[in-house]
Amino acid sequence: MDFTPRRAARVLLVDGAGRVLMFRGFDPARPHHRYWFTPGGGLDDDEPSVMGAARELAEETGLRVPPERLGEPVWSEVTEYPFDGVWYRQRQDFFLLRVPSWEVDTTGFDDVEQGSIDGHRWWGMADLEATTEVVYPDDLGALLRRVLAHADGGEAPC
Repeated sequence: MDFTPRRAARVLLVDGAGRVLMFRGFDPARPHHRYWFTPGGGLDDDEPSVMGAARELAEETGLRVPPERLGEPVWSEVTEYPFDGVWYRQRQDFFLLRVPSWEVDTTGFDDVEQGSIDGHRWWGMADLEATTEVVYPDDLGALLRRVLAHADGGEAPC
């Protein structure tokens, strides 16, 4: 199988109640395949991941922050997935950003996002870990617990 390489940056946006923002989307080629995912997306050529994370956050949520506020990635992974008939191999960095609260503004969605994202919500940790819905990455609940523990002075994330 041939994969299209892609780089991406994602943001774990956590509010004062400890909830993480997730978008609900679907693959236009497989509209029955619905899933939840964090804000973020593909990087432009040679765009540093922190710059792309800040750009994507602004486009998808309306929240504008200087890239340096995102700091260093808290986790990275390589994932393979199909979207709209194309298989991707994506290297993505995750950044943590805490906010007291935020009213999500999706007016910055591009055409692909408008056509493949149909909702968003703030997920509490218990709901995230108990859901039977598809969430990407698969182990987001455990990842988020590690990242938040590390940010609060605990063990380093894996």
